[in-house]
Amino acid sequence: MTKTTQTTLYYNPSCSKCRQTLELLQEKGIEPEVIEYLKTPPTTEQLQDILELLGLEPRQLMRKHESEYLDNQLDNSSLSKAQLIAAMVKFPRLIERPIVIKNGKAKIGRPPTLILEIL
Repeated sequence: MTKTTQTTLYYNPSCSKCRQTLELLQEKGIEPEVIEYLKTPPTTEQLQDILELLGLEPRQLMRKHESEYLDNQLDNSSLSKAQLIAAMVKFPRLIERPIVIKNGKAKIGRPPTLILEIL
């Protein structure tokens, strides 16, 4: 991911926090590149970049209550970063959302107002 003025929003239209985050961006005059990550999941490399920008470990970006997390025993502490990232690529529902990326920084919009820190 390059440092540009482009704003990217990893988005799920059925998520109220995602919709609120998009609305907040638009209120600020920002039309982000919207990536519906369930339809177009990030690649391994993109997820590694996102995790680095967020300053998080893979498990910190995972939705632990999703059935994919439980069914695949992703709570196993012996799993490597690479294995956890591979699980998020395979099962994108595991990825916490919404994620906003702008100017080489990233924030999870939970609550949506957190994204204001990077705009």
